[in-house]
Amino acid sequence: MDKRELSERDICTKYITPALERAGWDRMLQMLEEHSFTQGRIIVRGKMVSRGKAKRADYILQYKKNIPIAVIEAKDNKHSLGDGMQQALNYAETLDVPFVFTSNGDGFVFHDRTGTSPQRETTLSLDEFPSPEELWARYRTWKGFSREAESTVLQDFHDDGSGKAPRYYQINAVNKAIEAIAQGRDRILLVMATGTGKTYTAFQIIWRLWKAGRAKRVLFLADRNVLVDQTMVNDFRPFGGAMAKLSTNAKTIERDDGSKEDLTLAFDKKRRIDSAYEVYLGLYQAITGPNEQDKIFREFSPDFFDLIVIDECHRGSAAEDSAWREILEYFSGATQIGMTATPKETKYVSNTAYFGDPIYTYSLKQGISDGFLAPYKVVKVHIDHDVEGYRPQRGQLDREGQEIEDRLYNRKDFDRELVIDDRTSLVAQKVTAFLRESRDPYQKAIVFCVDQEHAARMRQALINENEDLVAQNSRYIMRITGGDAEGKAQLDNFIDPESTYPVIVTTSRLLSTGVDAQTCRLIALDREVGSMTEFKQIVGRGTRVHADTEKYYFTLLDFRGATAHFADPDFDGDPVQIYAPGAGDPVAPPDEPPKNEFRDDAGDYDAGEGETVVSGGSEGGQKPEKRRKIYIDGVGASIIAERVEYLDEQGKLVTESLRDFTKRSLRKRFTSLDDFLRRWSAAERKQAVLDELAAEGLPLDPILQELGSELDPFDLICHIAFDARPLTRKERAEQVKKRDIFSRHGDTARKVLEALLAKYADEGVLNLDDPRVLSIPPINHLGTPMQLVKAFGGRPGFEKAVHELQDALYEQAA
Repeated sequence: MDKRELSERDICTKYITPALERAGWDRMLQMLEEHSFTQGRIIVRGKMVSRGKAKRADYILQYKKNIPIAVIEAKDNKHSLGDGMQQALNYAETLDVPFVFTSNGDGFVFHDRTGTSPQRETTLSLDEFPSPEELWARYRTWKGFSREAESTVLQDFHDDGSGKAPRYYQINAVNKAIEAIAQGRDRILLVMATGTGKTYTAFQIIWRLWKAGRAKRVLFLADRNVLVDQTMVNDFRPFGGAMAKLSTNAKTIERDDGSKEDLTLAFDKKRRIDSAYEVYLGLYQAITGPNEQDKIFREFSPDFFDLIVIDECHRGSAAEDSAWREILEYFSGATQIGMTATPKETKYVSNTAYFGDPIYTYSLKQGISDGFLAPYKVVKVHIDHDVEGYRPQRGQLDREGQEIEDRLYNRKDFDRELVIDDRTSLVAQKVTAFLRESRDPYQKAIVFCVDQEHAARMRQALINENEDLVAQNSRYIMRITGGDAEGKAQLDNFIDPESTYPVIVTTSRLLSTGVDAQTCRLIALDREVGSMTEFKQIVGRGTRVHADTEKYYFTLLDFRGATAHFADPDFDGDPVQIYAPGAGDPVAPPDEPPKNEFRDDAGDYDAGEGETVVSGGSEGGQKPEKRRKIYIDGVGASIIAERVEYLDEQGKLVTESLRDFTKRSLRKRFTSLDDFLRRWSAAERKQAVLDELAAEGLPLDPILQELGSELDPFDLICHIAFDARPLTRKERAEQVKKRDIFSRHGDTARKVLEALLAKYADEGVLNLDDPRVLSIPPINHLGTPMQLVKAFGGRPGFEKAVHELQDALYEQAA
């Protein structure tokens, strides 16, 4: 056997795997072979969606399940021993493993990323591959684990037996946190983009520490009821009877699988806490407040909890003077883990100052690149008054008959101080047009408005634009804000993929954070978003992929220039520490009080019965007086510009039409019109050419819909790629009829060919020589398929006649 003639897979099977097994690696428990650890970037062009190539490691070696420590990149024997090293190092960095190997079947090249070996790279024979114990000993020494720390680090992940496995970045985050805590670190920050499974990651961390005895009592804090409730019945369900919610409100919650479950409560009716549980979940608002009697958390002793996990810690817990921060400071002896998609970093508030630098970051950009998160299109709509501003005429009166202040009103003023209803109607028209043009008016959409009043007007404007759909179900469009009880009651239905209604919701801030809207395909921004933190959270409402409903991307429809944040170099970079306090310095500089991020003029909070919202408003607890809004009529509004941007394969936001992209891609495939004509003529099955294009991420259906479905794919390619004049299918069919190529056949055969030509003209059937087309009306009225084939003298005669028909169709290049 010549080793150089073997495939890469044969090299793995015959040489590498046996070498690993001889070294003591268990093939079933410790080897992941040909393991894809990303899903492949989702690439969107028009309505076309394809996936890029997933990253796949030839081998990932695990000391224990979900504790990877090495990767191996294999090549066939025509490559040198270390040819795959650069690729393997890239995988190792992504998977956060220290030991890297390459092989061509002759031996191994070993790269030690820890830097603790005498030399960085070493060549090994097939029989010198290190055992699991050898590599783990190197790892343990590198990390400096004590025996107690090692025991914690090696605690098993939870396995529910369903086959669900954590994604690679979740494994990285969990293992990083466990290792840091095992070695004594008591403040941990994990940064994970919205939609990447922060709650599941938190569960695995808590589970392993709980099982290892490092965290006997745990507190999980969030700021929305829906987050706590869904967490209890889904990701945290394995804690079972050891878990309770810090609430007096009994609830029955529906799980992801459709079953229902009653929540266990830790409060009795007199708000006394049962301290017999081990895992507590609660709202910040439910256990603290501005008055001493609201601070129920003080009923626990300061050393009661060993571990506290803070969900979305960029919000209220980030501000040093926040009432919520006092919970963390009261339980200061506990290990505290902050989890966020958007680290809060401003001049006055910093959560990296409290938790320290993130021990692991998985960004929106990386999630999109890996294919776990949905990419987005950006449609920027510029309205005349937004661009030019609006200045009232001297002495102009508003709707109430009062004179309007003579000044230039701009985009920041609209709907906050000055209301132009025509502008609201125009936005509603554009949102409606987008949904209808997409041919799916039932795709979930969120319209972000300036405040609750604006959200109510937007709801009304949208209803007027969608009277037919609202007539079918009044919940087609709803306002969901903190002050609207009926709307809030529909929140669960909006985020439920199985529930059709509501379809379009208007809101101000309630849906900007913490809501898992898996099937949301459209986010319309009709308010400015000054905070980068909030902008990331809003974008996060659409980033979840939902394959069951074929939701692979979403669209941001921007009316206020909010997507200018994309141009900010910090949009998806690592968090930046702006204010660095020295020893003994306060987190917040004393010269200006920090703005409380949780004070929301819309009142958008999700506090249950008996719970207190901590607003942290202005001095004395008084909210600032709101200015009277000015309403003016008869002004009109129009769109002066519109453009579409999207993420390209490299993750850059670019502007390019689907037509330009298709032309560029086709010219890469076919060097000239003659080249394409040769390829097309040589293909017995014309569909095979189109199948090849689709396999390379270029199906032609989207561009065909854009230019007109009457074109043959042949004409489409000639026209788009080489600027040839296109003919419709009917025009091509007429040309064939004029040449009278059917006269040589008998009456029945001629009728079959004429019917096939008509079928082509109407529907564009390319594989006309497939006998199954003879079973389709109206051809089947001419006889049975067997009878019709016999009219051509048998199958060869039928195929020959049909190929002549296809040749005649494409005899003249357009």
